[in-house]
Amino acid sequence: MGLVSKHKGRDLELPHNRKKLIDAIQRDLLADDQVLAFFYGGSIGNGNTDVFSDIDLRVVVNPEYIKEYIANKNERAKNWGDVLYFEDLYPSSIYTVAHYNCFVKVDIFYYTPENIQPSTWLKNIKIIKDTIGMMAETLTRSKTLTYKPSVEEFEIWRTKFFAYLHEAYRRAMRKEYYYALNCIDKLRLSMSTAWYMMSGNQPNTFGDWAKYEGSRSELEVWQKSLLESWECGRNAVEILNVMKSIVPEFKKVHRSLCDTLGVQEDSQWVDNIVNMVL
Repeated sequence: MGLVSKHKGRDLELPHNRKKLIDAIQRDLLADDQVLAFFYGGSIGNGNTDVFSDIDLRVVVNPEYIKEYIANKNERAKNWGDVLYFEDLYPSSIYTVAHYNCFVKVDIFYYTPENIQPSTWLKNIKIIKDTIGMMAETLTRSKTLTYKPSVEEFEIWRTKFFAYLHEAYRRAMRKEYYYALNCIDKLRLSMSTAWYMMSGNQPNTFGDWAKYEGSRSELEVWQKSLLESWECGRNAVEILNVMKSIVPEFKKVHRSLCDTLGVQEDSQWVDNIVNMVL
């Protein structure tokens, strides 16, 4: 049996309440002459929303007013519905996250036109306002782009994997199990990142698990099954066993990425690093 939530009734209303927020956002921003463009990314841009999807809103503002809009970003969000709280540790940053009483959240970013450049991140967006045609052109150019990891990305990926592998061992030996489990989670995330790099899909910013699991994942069924199998609890033996289970797939993907990017594999060097803890 699956989980039966006491919030089932509220959750069934989430798409309706999301639509109400979207309508309020669009009434407000369409009427604002200093808003040159706005569009949705994420699941709305991809056209694959589900009950729990949030609203990824991107707003392009006349450069003369950008500081004012950033300073007032939270007050602006209050115009669209009843805000329960904000994630906004840095008031001068270009983004805020508004969590509404209806349990829908809106991620809001403010840009100037010069900040918007063709990117694989902008291949799937839903444009609502585009007064100077910049977003239409950006979308067209973005659709021609393909993702390929850089050597720098690859180096960061593999050295982080090695670091989390070593740290998981240290923390397990110290019985700092939550720290060790956090490192195991980072190892699983590293593998998801590598699989995306291998398949030509833009991986998430590291730390973001969004859409690596579930029906919207770009991973193969066998990859999601491996992820599921790499499970452990607060036990040093289980932690080390999961580390041992992850390493063969790491070596396989590492070899393939080396071939793709023209990087020397040096399997003996990899073995020396791994064998320090396994």
